[in-house]
Amino acid sequence: MKFPASFCFLLLFAWVFFSSCQSESIAPKPNVLLIITDDQGWGDLSFHGNEFLETPQIDSLASQSIVFDRFYVSPVCAPTRASLLTGRYHPATGTTWVTHRMEVMREEEVTIAEILKPEGYRTGLFGKWHQGKQFPHDPIGQGFDEFLGFTDGHLNNYFDTKLTHNFEQVDSKGYLPDFMTQKAIGFMDQDTPFFTMIAFNTPHGPFQVPDQYFDKYKAKGLNDKDASVYGMVENIDDNIGKLMTFLTESGKLENTIVIFMTDNGPNGIRYNGGMKGIKGHLDEGGVRVPFFMRIPGQPHQVIKPWAAHIDVLPTLVDLLEIEVSPDIEFHGKSILPLVEGSREWEDRYFFTHHVNLIFDTIPGAIRNQRYLLTIQKDRKELYDLESDYLQHQNITAENPELLAEMEKEYLNWFQKITIKGTEPPAIQVGHAGITFVELPAPDAKKEGGVKFKGNMGWANDWFVGFSAESDQVYWDIETVQDSEYEISAQLSNTAPLEIILELNGKTLEASIQESHAAEIIPSPDRVPRGEVYEKNWPLVLLGKLRLEKEPMELTLRTKGGEDAGLEVKSLILKKVD
Repeated sequence: MKFPASFCFLLLFAWVFFSSCQSESIAPKPNVLLIITDDQGWGDLSFHGNEFLETPQIDSLASQSIVFDRFYVSPVCAPTRASLLTGRYHPATGTTWVTHRMEVMREEEVTIAEILKPEGYRTGLFGKWHQGKQFPHDPIGQGFDEFLGFTDGHLNNYFDTKLTHNFEQVDSKGYLPDFMTQKAIGFMDQDTPFFTMIAFNTPHGPFQVPDQYFDKYKAKGLNDKDASVYGMVENIDDNIGKLMTFLTESGKLENTIVIFMTDNGPNGIRYNGGMKGIKGHLDEGGVRVPFFMRIPGQPHQVIKPWAAHIDVLPTLVDLLEIEVSPDIEFHGKSILPLVEGSREWEDRYFFTHHVNLIFDTIPGAIRNQRYLLTIQKDRKELYDLESDYLQHQNITAENPELLAEMEKEYLNWFQKITIKGTEPPAIQVGHAGITFVELPAPDAKKEGGVKFKGNMGWANDWFVGFSAESDQVYWDIETVQDSEYEISAQLSNTAPLEIILELNGKTLEASIQESHAAEIIPSPDRVPRGEVYEKNWPLVLLGKLRLEKEPMELTLRTKGGEDAGLEVKSLILKKVD
């Protein structure tokens, strides 16, 4: 049956009209840009009264944002990031500290990226990860479509350095924060909705910054470290200006939620609003940071009730109207009711835990809107934050019942939050499509006289001290699928030696007859650093081993304990089957 041409035209017109109306009625999903900086304190902004610093771009963002007067994080980097990514207290995620795999988040934890990705968002992370180096504990394994940055706690050089792009090593050009900003802009310059996380590596040490920024703050009479830090912060400010300019000029700004925050207190004693404590401390100065959230359509306001990193993901889920599985347990809650002016907000406790190398119940802290209790090995301090937020007067003697009640709450929380234990997960190998696995020195355990070159074993450190047969190191491995690997080592040595690798009864002996020297890479530090300097390490082939599907320890030692000046940066596993 044929229809008249006029009727067909009317049908076509009706379909086009209906389709256009339908598309107009469905608002595009809001984008999310999350900016977090590294070791920038509450006082490292002109918005918070710092008379030396100039941060006009961040100040402008704050003037357009919901500003939380008291926003809390954890005392150090990796714990804060774990809580931010999951909405959960970091000990429950497996992340307890910053190195020796204590920074690794369990793969079953559900991140912001894993929640937004099924909702049609492209997810990208640019900068610092610090939740695990190897898949599936890396960004790709935790929901990010694209990762460009570094997985360790810090880099050794911020100019023309080496980064990871998904699973490949790439070279960056110029000053790293500038490079990251441009790459993030490229990621956002597409039509699909995005979740972009920019994790700037600054102002964390090493203290490297372009001359124009350093010279400006030296001219103000500051010492080299503070001039470097403030120069790094002003560089961050310039890059935030570039991000906001892109969002404005691309027409995306009014459909983008923009969050700015930092990960802990300042990495040194400098202006911080008079608050007690710095990075690594439980006090206000160690964990209270800037938090600005620009929500399209929401006017600027300052909110007095406290909020924290555990609240960010629940808030985004609420804002974006996303239903999450009831199996996901958030420890924070949406702060959207506060943004919308709710007067029925109930106070609650916020808990803090910190590790000093060895995991223990303390140091810890518990605070609410009025009181703060810090619990150390040899002392307890109680403060009334409403009348004494600078923590001048310890009121434990006058309030024994309150102290006992808050301490009990903290210990009950600690017991619940560590119910899964705190032992770091093993390094997984054998995943399909993952052909390269690095086993760095800080991920291993050491025995005998082996020690770290930099003593503490921060990111990028290496092993020294192989002078007896009992001197050995080992990595905890879990093979998910039988695989054969070619094993190489980043090492240096001054004399011939025999290296022995042992793996669940299998032994691989490698004879190294030539000397190898790791050469230091020049570093433009403004201040002598406390960590090791970066080197170019020779890669020495040791042989092949078949790794079977089971937990195991991969042990490295020297035969007969030859003292050949052996230094080991990492093992590199390359799949060959």
